Amino acid sequence: MSATQQDTVKVDLGGREVTVPQGGLYDRYRMNPDLDTIARDPRVSGVDFFRKTPKTEVDSPIGPTLTPNFYYAMSSARLTMLAPSRAIRARLPEELSPLEVAPGLGLVSVMFFRYDVCDIDFYTEAAVGIAVKPARHGKLGFFDLVSGLKNEHLHSYVLSLPVNSEIAQVRGHDGYGFPKWVTGLDVSIDHHRTTARVAGDSGGVDLALLADTPAQKAHPSGERVGSLTSYTTINGAWHSTLNQTNVLNAGTTRGTKGVTLQLGQGRMSDDLRSLRPKRAIRFDVMTEGQAALHMPVPTSVHSRGE
Repeated sequence: MSATQQDTVKVDLGGREVTVPQGGLYDRYRMNPDLDTIARDPRVSGVDFFRKTPKTEVDSPIGPTLTPNFYYAMSSARLTMLAPSRAIRARLPEELSPLEVAPGLGLVSVMFFRYDVCDIDFYTEAAVGIAVKPARHGKLGFFDLVSGLKNEHLHSYVLSLPVNSEIAQVRGHDGYGFPKWVTGLDVSIDHHRTTARVAGDSGGVDLALLADTPAQKAHPSGERVGSLTSYTTINGAWHSTLNQTNVLNAGTTRGTKGVTLQLGQGRMSDDLRSLRPKRAIRFDVMTEGQAALHMPVPTSVHSRGE
């Protein structure tokens, strides 16, 4: 038996068998960790955010599970771009509409995540997402738009969401309805540089990012908590998934100097090209944060014609 095999154990997720690190958080706690133990991890700055968010057990397509999924130490980067609404609508389901910042212009983003300590163990993730109007909100006014962007209460539809972990893929795809697959995915974020590389099916570059990290500002835990609601379909029914982010160190630049996005060959690059992005307008990097990802709940949506 190889060292890699010795270091993993098999677990069942709704009839799907996946491997997880032996002795890791999922192996030891099955989504119900001891927060005092987590707090002793030097990578975790504190656990107060999680003590205020109790877990509950729910039934799901991956079997009974506890929600939310906690991310105790994470970092992320997001490059936001303008794109033609016509191109965006061509990639959205009929029931969703793009969030427009001006007539004919919507917002699309490329995002990269590194989860160093979380309930399902370390993994990395990348995404191509579209900002959409809240389901069943009706006509969105300019004040609603500005308020949502400023307070980081956003709604999205994700086109691609690769990860480098088997358990993250199965939970995300089967449990949440996200378009997830497993691939080589490296994300490195510190106070100086932000780099990411997503491998394509042939092993070459699908999508890559190289950037200077914007100057970071520290926030006390709980002072800056943003939310992202994502829409997916599970067994043909619409669901919404809430992700709450506790921002601890983050910064933003509205220019693209020092930011290089490389499009190669693969699903992420194909999705981004199909949106015909015009130009980048904002680059956000969070070098330190935490998150609570809730299980999806059924929701109703308008069609565009309603």
